[in-house]
Amino acid sequence: MPIDLIVNVVIAGVLTGLVYGLMALGLSVIFGVVRVVNFAHGEMMTIAMYAAVMLFAMLKLDPFLAIVPVAAAFFVLGYLLQRALINPFITRPEHSQFMLLVAVAIVLVNGMLMIFGPDARNVQTDYQLDSFAIGPILIDAARLYAAATALVTTALLFLFFRYTLTGKAIRACADNYLGAKVVGLNIRHLYGLTFGLGAICVAVAGCAMSILLEVTPQLGPVYTLLAFVIVIVGGLGSMGGALLGGVLIGVSEALAGLFIAPSAKSMVSFGLLILVLLFRPQGLLGRKS
Repeated sequence: MPIDLIVNVVIAGVLTGLVYGLMALGLSVIFGVVRVVNFAHGEMMTIAMYAAVMLFAMLKLDPFLAIVPVAAAFFVLGYLLQRALINPFITRPEHSQFMLLVAVAIVLVNGMLMIFGPDARNVQTDYQLDSFAIGPILIDAARLYAAATALVTTALLFLFFRYTLTGKAIRACADNYLGAKVVGLNIRHLYGLTFGLGAICVAVAGCAMSILLEVTPQLGPVYTLLAFVIVIVGGLGSMGGALLGGVLIGVSEALAGLFIAPSAKSMVSFGLLILVLLFRPQGLLGRKS
């Protein structure tokens, strides 16, 4: 097999994997602070994809420009969802949290089926078929823009957590819940902000992903499962681990589609998950509890 073909496939896998990583980063951030696993994560991303598709269909708004209104709406949605619905379950047993968010996921999937139907929808932009040539290497323009958007969003999120007072307060809640409460931090508000930030991650990833593939309601559970695989491989609660896990899954899926069959993508991804669980259960960049 020509080496330039393999390189092209690997590059495409890395670019797609960065978008995967941003999606999983939202799940990792929510769990790292709120200690709740969002089982409706993929469904939220699918809604973001539909939002980008509808804004393009009605207003001819490019999906990358649609990121701003969609991300703002998702931040508010995530904040309200946490404050009104999830926060009362914070102190309840984990199986109660699990059932709550699975129920939310089912409601979202069936709501999308009722509103949009089962047919696939997509976005058709002028640059979707463009590519950048570097010798024999061809880099898909849409994937490059999507990956760059994911990297910029991740960098902004890192800077927010590292250098802003609110970001430091959120990190304090994650590190020491009781200590944060003692010093007077508004835990419920900070948890709501964290869920809103996680929702922004899926909103940006969804808008970027709408350029790369068609959207159907059935994508929701698929992306929820994919996000779990990525954060477990990279390390739950690690921002860098989410990106690394996304890249590894993206490359493994691309190579599996090339060397085996497109239907073998999930098999290879879960094979990688099994290896990580066997030899490094905390994830590649995760810390032992």
